[in-house]
Amino acid sequence: MLSLIVFLPLVGVLLCALLPKRFELLAKYIALTVTLANFGLAAWMLVAHGRGEGILLEKSFTWIPQLNINYHIGLDGLSFPILVLSTLLFVLAVIASWRVDTKPRLYFSMLCLLSLGLNGVFAALDLVLFYVFWEIVLVPMFFLISQWGGVRRRYAAMKFFLYTFLGSVFMLVGIVALYILTGSFNMIELQQLAPAAFGGDGNLWSVQWWIFLAFFLGVAVKIPIFPLHTWLPDAHVQAPTAASVLLAGVMLKMGTYAFLRVLVPLMPDAFQVWQLALGILGVISILYGAIVAFAQTDIKKLVAYSSVSHMGFAMVGIAAGTATGFNAAMAVNISHGLTTSMLFFLVGMIYQRTKTLKISELSGIAVQMPRFAGFFCFAAFASMGLPLLSGFVGEFLAVLASWESPVLPPIITILTGIGILCGGAYMLWLLQRSIFGNPSALVEGQKDLNLREMLVLTPLAILVVVMGVYWHSILQFTDPFATNLARIFGA
Repeated sequence: MLSLIVFLPLVGVLLCALLPKRFELLAKYIALTVTLANFGLAAWMLVAHGRGEGILLEKSFTWIPQLNINYHIGLDGLSFPILVLSTLLFVLAVIASWRVDTKPRLYFSMLCLLSLGLNGVFAALDLVLFYVFWEIVLVPMFFLISQWGGVRRRYAAMKFFLYTFLGSVFMLVGIVALYILTGSFNMIELQQLAPAAFGGDGNLWSVQWWIFLAFFLGVAVKIPIFPLHTWLPDAHVQAPTAASVLLAGVMLKMGTYAFLRVLVPLMPDAFQVWQLALGILGVISILYGAIVAFAQTDIKKLVAYSSVSHMGFAMVGIAAGTATGFNAAMAVNISHGLTTSMLFFLVGMIYQRTKTLKISELSGIAVQMPRFAGFFCFAAFASMGLPLLSGFVGEFLAVLASWESPVLPPIITILTGIGILCGGAYMLWLLQRSIFGNPSALVEGQKDLNLREMLVLTPLAILVVVMGVYWHSILQFTDPFATNLARIFGA
């Protein structure tokens, strides 16, 4: 069943790619069937097996015995929720792409291949297997941006690929170094082998410090952390709607996931040395992303920079080094996946109607499209971190964790709180300029959301409320992992 979750999208890849050209419009039905089955299976397994400590489901057998490389996959409180979120967003991405008629076989096969790669990243427990899936993800996203993106799509796709591939090279160096020291790629075994091999030395310029740096460069590009974020706005602006949603909703989570899966448990001494620097970088990302978002005239670029800001909260939570902080990072991951996906879906819907992303040309939407305005305001409030909505959970825990952390100074907490205020400011400014006022010429006469578009947005809105009101809905899965990780780290 576990392998089926990972590799079921491969069926969609093959069926979509092998469709005769005269039946190519059937590709979307194949993709929808496969992604629905994948989501249903993942959700059922979450409900049935998603609670508890340690690896809850596991499958392992020898893959390359000469190098001690295994096909080793498993799910726990870290990977289970984000895997379910990923499979849900792929269902909604397929529905949102229903009208794609340019090379539909290739388009939907690339969506399925992206799903395969992400499923593998969140399930792999062998570093080589993890790296293979990590690299697979780059290929379909590159084609989705370069083939179905905007005017500068090839530039954005190439920039995305070069940044993320270069980061992956550094990660590969770290993986090889760990293997040379320990003789193992098994992430579970390495939790004991790696710290013992390092001898507790994570100080500046030590071997552990350098390996941590190699992994950090690989995952920081994905999060992305300032100043390695510059590929993200271009990729978002040029990507088609479904690719933007999956990039923000799932792919950015690969970075924070790798932090919690690899960097903290395998290199705890180096992480302790890096904690303050990570907290500072997280705060810089929060404030920089918010300030630059405030200055944007392009609505999609504004939402893209808001992602840089929000992922900074996850980094502050991780840098705190406590169970509360690790819970904060995972809650931010899930909430950001829900709220930013809603925003990008809505931006794509208004672009389909008006063919513009300029905020100045989108005023008065509430007058002409009240259902759209309602969903947009709801998503914006959730993104701000309004209490009783999902965004509040992660941001509150991040602030609390930074205050309780024995390493992070109080100024980190103060600046994190200011970042929350900045997030509210640029979102309210966006609502004032685009949703309210008199309808612009491009908004005048536009149709409101249809049934298919409501079907895409409603599940996300429901989950935002459930998570915001009932925190236990997410913390029951994440807290055993966060508590155990804090115990490994010694916090």
